[in-house]
Amino acid sequence: MTMRDYINMVDASPVRSVVFEYRQPKQFSSDEGILTSTALTDVLKDGLSMVYSFFSPNETTRGLGTYMVLDHIRLAEELGLPYVYLGYWVKGSDKMGYKANFRPLEVCEGDDWRPLLDEDNS
Repeated sequence: MTMRDYINMVDASPVRSVVFEYRQPKQFSSDEGILTSTALTDVLKDGLSMVYSFFSPNETTRGLGTYMVLDHIRLAEELGLPYVYLGYWVKGSDKMGYKANFRPLEVCEGDDWRPLLDEDNS
């Protein structure tokens, strides 16, 4: 992705986008804390849509994807929004598998939304 692609995705979008940064606790008063993960999120009328998220490859065992989803659920509740959209889920993807742990969960097939079933995730 080029800088222009990023700007078009975030700044030129008609949807309000927010970048959430997740950091380790500060060690010194002048320290911002080490950045561990980030989520680009669209703020919609009915919920938060997690467009893109990533985390440090040094932090793979900490469950940061799960933490970000839980934090977005908390924020949506705080804002009175009924939905959190987790973004793309690809069956069998190690990087996206944690998303299937959040229920109830719906998947879109073509133009139709349906509940994610246990057999979908196997």
